[in-house]
Amino acid sequence: MRQIRVEDAAAYLALQKRLDKETSFMLLEPGERTAGVEETAKRIQSAVEQKNRTILVAEVAGRLVGWMELIGGGVRRNRHSAYIVVGIRQTYTGQGIGTRLFTAGENWARQNGIHRLELTVMVHNRAALALYPKRGFQVEGIRRDSLLVDGRYVDEYGMSKLIGDAQEGKSCVDV
Repeated sequence: MRQIRVEDAAAYLALQKRLDKETSFMLLEPGERTAGVEETAKRIQSAVEQKNRTILVAEVAGRLVGWMELIGGGVRRNRHSAYIVVGIRQTYTGQGIGTRLFTAGENWARQNGIHRLELTVMVHNRAALALYPKRGFQVEGIRRDSLLVDGRYVDEYGMSKLIGDAQEGKSCVDV
């Protein structure tokens, strides 16, 4: 696990495009990601320069196999929150990479004054729903018909974790 570098732009973009094809759990469908390497490099540079935003990557044998982006709020009232986007190559799931990405992400959040982590997850994503509560994320609500995947409406859970909170690790809703 490490912070992304601008020179990772081509590999990072290839990883994202591959995941768009491998799984329907990502937001973008195959072919919908239109950014090129140069635009991706600029996005990485922007993330690296911001105090409340980062991109972490998981590397195995010199290849990027997963990532976590933490996107901090843009105004004073929500700057303490970060929205998480995470993706792991299907052949590398179940090997602890997600756990290590979340550990690295939470460490980064603590070091950068982030108090609240939040994410959304499709209600039928069993692998994610096994991991997130173990990492202390709690379901806050359901976003009904929030996505249209393969011609069917899909609900998502909105989940969050408060860093350093006494409730950390406890689930308020069983999923």
